[in-house]
Amino acid sequence: MEKFNKSAPSFYALGISYKKADASIRGKFSLDARAHEALLKQAAAEGIESLLVISTCNRTELYGTANHPYELIRLLCENSSGSVEEFRSAAFIYKNEQAATHLFRVAAGLESQILGDFEILGQIKNSFNLSRQHGLSDTFMDRLVNAVIKAGKKIRTETGISSGAASVSFAAVQYIIRNAATGSKNILLFGTGKIGRNTCENLVKHTPNSCITLINRTNSSAEMLGEKLSVTVKDYADLTQEIQHADILVVATGARIPTIDKTQLGLHKPLLILDLSIPRNVNTNVLEIPGVSLLHLDELSVMRDDTLQRRQQHIPAAEAVIEDLKSEFYNWLNERKYAPVIQALKAKLTDIAAAEMALQKKKAIDFDTTMADVVSARIVQKITSHFAHHLKNENCSIEQSIEFMEKVFQIGQYNKTPSVAEIKYNIKLS
Repeated sequence: MEKFNKSAPSFYALGISYKKADASIRGKFSLDARAHEALLKQAAAEGIESLLVISTCNRTELYGTANHPYELIRLLCENSSGSVEEFRSAAFIYKNEQAATHLFRVAAGLESQILGDFEILGQIKNSFNLSRQHGLSDTFMDRLVNAVIKAGKKIRTETGISSGAASVSFAAVQYIIRNAATGSKNILLFGTGKIGRNTCENLVKHTPNSCITLINRTNSSAEMLGEKLSVTVKDYADLTQEIQHADILVVATGARIPTIDKTQLGLHKPLLILDLSIPRNVNTNVLEIPGVSLLHLDELSVMRDDTLQRRQQHIPAAEAVIEDLKSEFYNWLNERKYAPVIQALKAKLTDIAAAEMALQKKKAIDFDTTMADVVSARIVQKITSHFAHHLKNENCSIEQSIEFMEKVFQIGQYNKTPSVAEIKYNIKLS
């Protein structure tokens, strides 16, 4: 069973995801770049030592240290439009070993709305880099995130769980291919953020359609993508006009309020709208217009096809990789726990040896100091190695063994208190 140091802060994973929260609730807790950075600045100012924030279309999650999870819940609510009551109604909270396991599974694509979606791995990397810039990564978090990323990469390359393409953007393109004669349809893509870019790349790659138009609030972003993929780019001011010519409108703007409303449409022809944004960026009042169909990413993500069914067969292999990397991480963590007492024991034994040699020098005129130093150093090393080997044994209680060593060798004064990063997570695998 798990054992935790209750006197120290704990490691928490908490947040909301598609599993318990619909798009409207996820939208309230979604963090754009500005809110993400504001949350990190507030956390640093309030003394949080480590914090990783992930905000995607499927989830908003915080991973970090706290004496109580409410410290992190408050940070999230104060930097989003969600309330504590709404959080409680749809949230999850994991602690210590369960929290670490959840991060491994998220990075592996096992917790994605579309199984095996590995876009999350890049999002974790970017979020972690931002946390480090704000001084919110201690030794524990640094090692954990690196282990998580290593596991994610290994799963992607060594299992078939990521075979083919599966993501929100690809699901949108699959839907378009299955439900529209793409070769003759005008497709308008509004928004060229990450999801918008990926959707456009998939459209160009997987459809014969040559009638793709890009629009973005910042025209330069659309022009760069348009030049790369050889598609048409129009100014943001032309949005309403271009909608009139579109058969399919893909919205991936990621704004806090809807960017598409029925007042912008004024249509007298059918239009399929795919909203790939969190919060929703297409007002549902567009459905009041005859011929308009609206599909949100949540509806796209529940599609099941042969590719996804095949991926489910690789879940056990992915979980086995996670267990291996978790064990490696916890071995390191346990070593961090007992390293100070081993160092203190070595220092105490070295002092005992030095005192004894000083005494023998006085007694023996021809005392061989050089040889004595070599022998005593080897004896000290062998003794400390034996104790280190004992502490690595999974069947022993590290806490009891450390206490025993401190009493027997009276090394309390040598054993400097480890840093918070070394002692705060007293975690053992079940």
